[in-house]
Amino acid sequence: MNVNLSSVFEDYIRQQLDTGMYNNASEVIREALRLKMQQDEVYQAKLIALRSAANAGLESGEPAPFDVEDLLCEARKRADV
Repeated sequence: MNVNLSSVFEDYIRQQLDTGMYNNASEVIREALRLKMQQDEVYQAKLIALRSAANAGLESGEPAPFDVEDLLCEARKRADV
């Protein structure tokens, strides 16, 4: 597989190689892809949790009216403010 990179990415890879942490450009690319895969997994997990919470909210029934001042007063009491 051949990949074309912009000069910005090529410069970054060279910088990483200059640190001595990597032996070649492939190692830098592999590490970047591993991190991207981890990031995607976290994103998907958060998306699933968000959808689950949204569905739970939708299934909980009609919203009940409330007074914002009463809610704030109760919150202050609980916080002991």
